[in-house]
Amino acid sequence: MSDETTTPNANFKRRIFSGIQPSGNLTLGNYLGALKRFVEKQNEGIETIYCLVDLHAVTVWQDPEKLRHAIREGAAGFIAAGVDPEKSILFNQSQVGAHAELGWLLNCVARMGWMNRMTQFKDKAGKNAEKASLGLYAYPALMAADILLYHATEVPVGEDQKQHVELTRDIAAKFNHDYKVDFFPQPTPVIEGAATRVMSLRDGTKKMSKSDPSDASRINLTDDADTIAKKIRKAVTDPEPLPETLDGLDGRAEARNLVNIYAALSGKTPAEVLGEYGGAGFGTFKPALADLAVSVMAPINTEMNRLMQDPAEIDRILGKGADKADAIARPILEKTYEIMGMVRSR
Repeated sequence: MSDETTTPNANFKRRIFSGIQPSGNLTLGNYLGALKRFVEKQNEGIETIYCLVDLHAVTVWQDPEKLRHAIREGAAGFIAAGVDPEKSILFNQSQVGAHAELGWLLNCVARMGWMNRMTQFKDKAGKNAEKASLGLYAYPALMAADILLYHATEVPVGEDQKQHVELTRDIAAKFNHDYKVDFFPQPTPVIEGAATRVMSLRDGTKKMSKSDPSDASRINLTDDADTIAKKIRKAVTDPEPLPETLDGLDGRAEARNLVNIYAALSGKTPAEVLGEYGGAGFGTFKPALADLAVSVMAPINTEMNRLMQDPAEIDRILGKGADKADAIARPILEKTYEIMGMVRSR
């Protein structure tokens, strides 16, 4: 990071915020693209706030019982992956009402033209945009509220969420300009790592997704060791051996995906992986990748299962985290109301 005095956020404490939707079955993609990085940031001595964004989840229909389970399972996944509730603030979004309140205020700052350019709404709504919920359309403004509510300066996200962080910057800038204040920071999207975008094990051109109809397309954090190994052994590949240089992965989406996964799990670069396995066939590489994946992911699965045996303890952790989050968020929300001219007597 550049010298603090030269950044647009020089007057703001360095703080990280990020979240994941609790829509069931966290995957290897969530682990490598988010949870692993959450833990790394937590251990860098920066204030870290992590959220299960259940208000975002209900922008599409959710079965209430399944949603409750998914929130707890998501929290268990965070903790099992190494997010420490004593080091980071961990909570579910709906327990801190300031998210919804600031979301409305920022709806009144965001411009329709900005929202119309958001590609994720077009992707999710498809040809049925007229039947999509207003919440799905306004989702990026609520995401902006999630971030700005804590004056977060950095937001670890996948490449597909970068546009939403850029919108957050636009909303912050417009608010500051309109009210002639330097109140909201300009948060920076943090996109890094060999596998920030993990692809499907069945189609290397598509993102690994918990909503994919094929369970074989992904590794779930709830998968046991045998299931993990079996899915990797059956992952789609091509008949050619691995190349010795990164250029050799061009046009080989499945091969590139598996190399990137190995790199991210091992802490090596893709070039280092090819330096070790270049010229080897997938009959050699897949078993090595399976062993590595099991060594990293199986303990997470075991710990998740243990945590899920005590849902009341998970609820206690989320409630305590929500109290900590609210203590940061509430003064920022109240100051926002004051800047905008609202009368607040209680």
